[in-house]
Amino acid sequence: MKTDNAQIPTPSDSQTLRNTLFKLCATATIICAVIIVAVAIVWWDLLNRLISFGRGLDYSGLQALSIQNLALIKQYNPFFWWTVVGIISLIIAYLLHGFVQAVMRRNRQRIVDEATIAHLARNLSRPARDVILWAWPDQRNPITVGDLQRAHAEMRSGRYSKMQLAQQQNLLLQTDYERSEPQV
Repeated sequence: MKTDNAQIPTPSDSQTLRNTLFKLCATATIICAVIIVAVAIVWWDLLNRLISFGRGLDYSGLQALSIQNLALIKQYNPFFWWTVVGIISLIIAYLLHGFVQAVMRRNRQRIVDEATIAHLARNLSRPARDVILWAWPDQRNPITVGDLQRAHAEMRSGRYSKMQLAQQQNLLLQTDYERSEPQV
């Protein structure tokens, strides 16, 4: 166990929590990366097929249209197919973004096992543990990955100092000062 004489969480505390979060989030991150790469490869192949299909279209069956209209269709044909590709790409990106957000949200709700918490309790200073306790909103429920992520973000933004300041302000406001009236 670390000594508790530190006034603020140390860089070592931040490193320990970051490493723990890396281990807890690695599977979800790898799953997201693999899915994104697989979809990108499949979409690249389909994109090339779609563009080739558009190039290979024969408009000779549209002889009922004037020669000017036929030339206009042939001139703007690549733009049409690239617009289709762009729209489908945006839809795929939107769906992938939603998928990644859902996986990360589910991972944030995952409960951290007792061994991980014991490791953190042994290796973090008292101020760092206080920040984790502060970030753990409902202590009737187990700590989740999201609680540790919030604690890490708060630790990096100086939460412990803010907690100390709030405690001092609370003591000052609760202290009964006798106010003396100015004597005339």
